[in-house]
Amino acid sequence: MTITIAINTDSINNLDLSPASEVIDQLLQEGAVTSQEQQLRFAINYTLEPGDPREFAEIPEVRLWFLRLGARYPWLPFLLDWKAGEFARYTAMFVPHQFSAKEGIQYNPEALEIFLMHTVFILSDWLKQQNIPSQSRLKSMAQMLGYELEDGFFAIL
Repeated sequence: MTITIAINTDSINNLDLSPASEVIDQLLQEGAVTSQEQQLRFAINYTLEPGDPREFAEIPEVRLWFLRLGARYPWLPFLLDWKAGEFARYTAMFVPHQFSAKEGIQYNPEALEIFLMHTVFILSDWLKQQNIPSQSRLKSMAQMLGYELEDGFFAIL
């Protein structure tokens, strides 16, 4: 079951996480977080000036809102709907990038590697706490960003 969190200009400009917190905290209270793997989407309704060509990940206020959300729920990538592109969009909020008409989003390679490893470390610990097998999930996540994680890497975690 897909869950959509709607955020608007007011929430973003006021760094108000309540639209997301209400949903995520409810899942935590119900013990349903782990059953909602890759089910979460964001509907962003942020007012732009007419003709403003920027993507949401290029708007500092939107990025700041997502940075705050990531600080509160560092394991959030587990819930994001990867197939719908939510993980890629979430990554773009954290990692400097450029858009190319031919190649799509082009992340800064060093920043992407730092973001990925930070996320892998967080999720590895969190998934272990939840008694959820993590290796295949983390490998899949890394592959979405163009990285291969070796089995030996997981032996040292």
